[in-house]
Amino acid sequence: MNRPSLSRQGRDVSRLEHGLPQVNISRPQQRTLHALAQGGAIILERDEDTGDIIGADCITRDGWRLSDCTLDVFRSLKRRRFIASSGGGPYRITRDGLLSLRSQLDNRVTMKRL
Repeated sequence: MNRPSLSRQGRDVSRLEHGLPQVNISRPQQRTLHALAQGGAIILERDEDTGDIIGADCITRDGWRLSDCTLDVFRSLKRRRFIASSGGGPYRITRDGLLSLRSQLDNRVTMKRL
């Protein structure tokens, strides 16, 4: 039986046991990482003249575009090494990115009441 490691206070300490620091991830970053963990990819849009990155689109495994994935979210995930590109392909989640995720039963965005 594979159970999570819990401290006396009931907190998950498995990250601490592996020597990994606890990280704070914003909701848009969490949603983007969850979409990538489920088989999605980040595709970059570059400037034709300079080659600079001007946009980042997260495409889910079902082909939908995730609106939470902005250029700032992409840059912060890349800076933390939660995503990486291999062989010039689209960006995918890394092992560090998977370890930083908090599990969620349902990753759907709920509608807000007006």
